[in-house]
Amino acid sequence: MFSFFKKDPIKKLEKQYEELMREARDIQRSGDLRLYAEKMAAAEALQLKIEALRAKS
Repeated sequence: MFSFFKKDPIKKLEKQYEELMREARDIQRSGDLRLYAEKMAAAEALQLKIEALRAKS
């Protein structure tokens, strides 16, 4: 009934994705490539989840 009050889960995930990408950029600039790769893998997994939710709706 009041579905317009519900928060969009895709927007929340996109915000998390942007934060992960920002963190990965900063880590890469500091030279820790192993941690950078871990952050990028997490961001990639999140991006796949976002795409799956978009395809569903």
